[in-house]
Amino acid sequence: MSANEQSGEPITAAGIEDLKAELAELEGPKRLAMAARIKTARDEGDLKENAEYHVAKEDQAHMETRIKRLRERLQKAFVVEVDKTPSDRFAFGRSAEVLDEAKGESSVWTLVGSTEANLAEGRLSAESPIGRALMNATVGATVKVETPRGSRTFKVLKLVS
Repeated sequence: MSANEQSGEPITAAGIEDLKAELAELEGPKRLAMAARIKTARDEGDLKENAEYHVAKEDQAHMETRIKRLRERLQKAFVVEVDKTPSDRFAFGRSAEVLDEAKGESSVWTLVGSTEANLAEGRLSAESPIGRALMNATVGATVKVETPRGSRTFKVLKLVS
């Protein structure tokens, strides 16, 4: 099924595995380490004036919130299968070299779901304005995108995977 036919959050198979790995780490070793940290701080005496204890409890609350959000994302996510048949289109889960014509710079981007997007790592959200414009663009195609910083033009140079 395509991302348009599902309700929830589209994600790649690698993205779902990353979420599961992070959740396992937080619910296992990180949770145990946090409990030990709180116990050590509690053993230091009066809790009213124990800054280390209060910082540890605050850190624990942040960690539990992260666990809750990861669980929700996993529950709502659906894996979009990457079409492995040869194609000249830049589609979800595929990577392409894209030229930013104004800057004269090219980057390799993979179109992914919004929660796994990280432009510094070359993962562009398919739901972002640029991602939507590039979705299913053919090799050689030029797309114009209205962004908060003004109009930008991108050209799909080649598919990488």
